[in-house]
Amino acid sequence: MSIIKNQPMLKQARQQVMANTQILQNLIPPTVSYTTQGHVLVIGPEDLARLAADKLSTMSCVILANEAISSQDEAHLEMVMNAASQVESYYNKLVSIKGFLGQFQVKVESDNGVSDLSVVAIRQAHFDIVLDLSHCPCINLEMLPPGYFYVGQNQALLADALEQIPDLVGEFDKPRYVKVNPDICAHNKHGLNGCNRCLNFCPADAISSVAQKIEIDPYLCHGAGSCTNACPTGALSYDLPTPKSLHSYLEKLVSRYRLQAQTAPVVLFHDNEAGAQFITDELSGDVLPVAMEEITVASIDHWMAALAYGAREILILNTELTAPTLTQMLKGELALANRILDEMGQPQRIRLIRPEDLLDLYPSLAVSLTWPVIMPMVANPAAIAPASLAKRSLLFQAIDHLNSQAAGVDSVLTLANIPYGVVSINSDKCTLCMSCVATCPTQALKDGGDTPALKFTEQDCVQCGLCEAACPEKVISLVAQINFNQQQRQQVQLLKQEPPFECIRCGSEFATQSMVHKMIEMVGAHSAFSANIERLKMCGDCRVKDMFEDILDDPEKQLR
Repeated sequence: MSIIKNQPMLKQARQQVMANTQILQNLIPPTVSYTTQGHVLVIGPEDLARLAADKLSTMSCVILANEAISSQDEAHLEMVMNAASQVESYYNKLVSIKGFLGQFQVKVESDNGVSDLSVVAIRQAHFDIVLDLSHCPCINLEMLPPGYFYVGQNQALLADALEQIPDLVGEFDKPRYVKVNPDICAHNKHGLNGCNRCLNFCPADAISSVAQKIEIDPYLCHGAGSCTNACPTGALSYDLPTPKSLHSYLEKLVSRYRLQAQTAPVVLFHDNEAGAQFITDELSGDVLPVAMEEITVASIDHWMAALAYGAREILILNTELTAPTLTQMLKGELALANRILDEMGQPQRIRLIRPEDLLDLYPSLAVSLTWPVIMPMVANPAAIAPASLAKRSLLFQAIDHLNSQAAGVDSVLTLANIPYGVVSINSDKCTLCMSCVATCPTQALKDGGDTPALKFTEQDCVQCGLCEAACPEKVISLVAQINFNQQQRQQVQLLKQEPPFECIRCGSEFATQSMVHKMIEMVGAHSAFSANIERLKMCGDCRVKDMFEDILDDPEKQLR
């Protein structure tokens, strides 16, 4: 099929499909509110700060001069002297700036130590807006908080900020992008540290560990989605759109296009601001653009599922405005996804592209047309249960389907630092204490119920390390891997099982044999037990009875 020759038909099919396919969104999404009164702190060389404050005459401004004036030109200095004469300047050394629109706390050095500049300057607990003209930003983040305008010496950025700031007075709502489910979070349990993946990738520094729980500051969050992308359990989930809504949209978009155009489409993920500017009618008709808040909202499970639904290729548009942390994360996930495709004999169907690549897509699109066509997967809802594991369940469904469409391998791909793999134990030293089961956030490790046993399901393991940290015998180790053998990966494996230990007095089952033998080994020689070591082989009730019988037989024994 010639792409160029069939562009009118392909573009018409795309237009019809995209017009009739929408992402289901929450009609009343949760939001957070910012309230401002228009108190602006202008930071930078005093001359530039004063000239900027002069153009904000409708706002309440304060200047913090943290750098030398930029020019000694007499005409320039005269202009500065006549600008914003009512605005007061402060020359204290800046200590820190924290906060967001309506809540900026600015600490400066003073004679009394460290003071809040807003309290000193405007008798308020905070500034509402910060305009930063410093050579280097005073807040060093890839995604700056709302209400903080870093313009440096860039006149275009300054003009844009001066136009926006007067409108930032009043109350403003912003979506609460991410939901947290602490019940399935693998970050910490019983005081043990586990998964920290989300903490490593937030470009806005909106994620923190507070009292051993992951918390997201919705006022700082930009909705980049890197945290939900990195989260292996789904404890952090995006809300606009929800994972389920995005999967449903991708399935409908791809399947409807295939039916309409009689060819497999290419799905192009892009952000809805910088990336959206490059999406024009010139885009090849077999490319379906999908707009996200940020390109990291769609993760490896969405990429693989889109291919399994029948897309022939996935493109991710990365612009200069994408935060470096997000680009780094994407490259890592992309390498993993294509390594998985390589292992099963599929072409490398997922690519990160630049805006200039859109100008000459036809050659690569023509190549992907020669690849084997993927027959669409029908997702099995029963296989996605429970909901807490839906993210990885759907990912593995997609992997298994793509594998069945290629070489059908049943190999094991061992890779470092991935949230998939197995738990292995030294069964000779394991006492079946079940500390690992108590800490496992996904129930990949389970007990044997009435029978002393330890069971494991590989597909549910997120390699968080909580079980390894919890094991008092230090007999657990982790192996990160992707297992392409579906049956082996999904089956419940028996890691260890043994008969229960029966009380030597009453015959009731009260512990595991390994546990009793461990107790005898550790404390049997202690003076408190050496004369009565058989009590360690008794249940709690029989042990008490034996102690009282001993006292009745020889009342003075305890006094010797």
